[in-house]
Amino acid sequence: MIALLAGIILQTASVTAIACEGEHRQGGVLICRTAPEAVVILDDVQTRADGDGWVILGHDRDAPAQTRLQVRIGGEIVHDAEYAVTPLEYDIQRIDGLPPAMVSPPPEVLERIRAETVRKGQAHASRWSGNGFSQGFVWPAEGRISSPYGAQRFYNGEPRRPHYGIDIAVPSGTPVLVPAAGIVTLADDDMYFEGGLIFIDHGQGFNGVFMHLSEVSVAEGDYVEQGQVIGLVGSTGRSTGAHLDWRMRWHGRNVDPMAVLAVQPETLR
Repeated sequence: MIALLAGIILQTASVTAIACEGEHRQGGVLICRTAPEAVVILDDVQTRADGDGWVILGHDRDAPAQTRLQVRIGGEIVHDAEYAVTPLEYDIQRIDGLPPAMVSPPPEVLERIRAETVRKGQAHASRWSGNGFSQGFVWPAEGRISSPYGAQRFYNGEPRRPHYGIDIAVPSGTPVLVPAAGIVTLADDDMYFEGGLIFIDHGQGFNGVFMHLSEVSVAEGDYVEQGQVIGLVGSTGRSTGAHLDWRMRWHGRNVDPMAVLAVQPETLR
């Protein structure tokens, strides 16, 4: 039997193979339930549901027009389907007035930047076995979105990588809250580009990133609860004004933080 829920096809025999909330769109996020420990493959990324059957999936900013989702239980393929991925249109954003060293770093800081890149890569490689994402996500701070997800950026007129997060314009000193429970995998108050920086693994390598903080009040290895204060908004690192840059990444894919706020996993309980 085939059923349809929230735009996701569900194949069912005696039990549902997989049920998901979310969207197949560029930057989209899906929170799903399937059999405990089921292998779930989205395109070229293989992950595994936890002991309660929870799994989280994501699409990159530049995801192609089609995606394939496969579920294997006990070595048997119980779900194998292709879905259309909705494209997004992205803004062009120009940021001027940055110190030249923040646009093109001088040679004397390149070793520092390389070392920090290694640390960030290690944090992104985290695969916490918990499922903090299954409770859904709340805003880490509420304010005007001064830069949307995916915007192509130009710094002092020079093209750079797209903006993979959202910028929330709020006053310096505004508390930053944990959107969903997780483990702190990186905490540093003085990164070259990001300034005060925190990484949280919300489960299965679904990582939240919080940048430009004026204060970092957690340490690597801490378990944090949804709604807990982890730091304060600032304008540190490569920044021209007080704001929170909030980003999300799943297995190397840069997903849209706004997408997680729209997902309602309580319907899957």
